[in-house]
Amino acid sequence: MVADIFGVSGRDMLAALVAGERNPKALAQLARRSMRAKITVLEEAFTGHFTGHHAFLLQTMLGRVDAISADIAALDDRIAAQAAPLADAIARLDEIPGISLASAYVILAEIGTDMTRFPTAGHLASWARVAPGITESAGKKKGKGSTGHGNAYLAAVLGNAAAGAAKTETYLGEKYRRIARRRGSKRAIVALGRSILVIVSLGDLGVGLAKARK
Repeated sequence: MVADIFGVSGRDMLAALVAGERNPKALAQLARRSMRAKITVLEEAFTGHFTGHHAFLLQTMLGRVDAISADIAALDDRIAAQAAPLADAIARLDEIPGISLASAYVILAEIGTDMTRFPTAGHLASWARVAPGITESAGKKKGKGSTGHGNAYLAAVLGNAAAGAAKTETYLGEKYRRIARRRGSKRAIVALGRSILVIVSLGDLGVGLAKARK
């Protein structure tokens, strides 16, 4: 019914409930924009038993939400301030399909900007847990399909980035669909995560030229 109860309309309605408003019609009229198409449904939703004790509990919960939101905003500001010297590198990473601003922060925090620490892109992929874990010799497969014991935080971010890139009409998106048809979505995501990391390793992140190669 309401996609985000903490949006402008939702918060106005919750604040009104805390302040003592109980009239379903009055509460529903606080809806804004597209939500106004749901006025009748909202009136039905607000018809019920809501006491002063409920209002107290709601106010307490909203206070916690606001406090956590303030903490998150403060952390976001601090991260942005710390990352300011790397603005160019972050902008470059943000251009890669699937990588968000938050993902760019994590990637830089985990691997830095100097790729010379990794002899090849394959070494970096292995460290990040996005290297294939199954090898084949004399027709026999070896290994358990694990990607190793590398950086789990970076692997998680790359997985999210790969999932985002998979939905795009780009080279990465097409690569995901091609691999998924043959080997399944999970392996396609890992392969796409590795491709994204290779793109990162081959780029100039602004502090040191990446020298990793496939």
